[in-house]
Amino acid sequence: MRINNGRILAVLAMVFAAGAMTACHKKGMVKDGEVQDVIAQDSIHRKYFEAIGIAAADPKLPSMTQRRALSRDAAIIKAHNELLTIIKGAQLESGQTVDMSIMGEQKMIETLSQMVKGAEIVKTEFTGDDGAVVTIQLPRRRAEKMLGVKFK
Repeated sequence: MRINNGRILAVLAMVFAAGAMTACHKKGMVKDGEVQDVIAQDSIHRKYFEAIGIAAADPKLPSMTQRRALSRDAAIIKAHNELLTIIKGAQLESGQTVDMSIMGEQKMIETLSQMVKGAEIVKTEFTGDDGAVVTIQLPRRRAEKMLGVKFK
């Protein structure tokens, strides 16, 4: 029996692509070029914090690349701001929030800011008008280690 490596690779590629499309569609925020009317967001997961940022493109920019680059950059900034808010409100084992526990401690505030800026961008979706929806994540363990705290 002769095995056709090209055919096997093609079938594997199709299976992988179907799985990837299903995973993206399941958590996608953009459908048919539009941001969905309802965005279900669970910001605090067991293993990570997650935030999204949505930004529109300036339609006067001459190229799609410029519009998408600027809307993505703006969406990343919005996602970072949202992630900062989520983490500041997170409950610690002590019963306090992160915001309450770092109050007035400039070094902790700077650490929190650096930590949020280092969050991983896990997905960027573009809308039909070149706007962007960006999803970022920050592992809980990393946050606990950097802040020296334990989350509930």
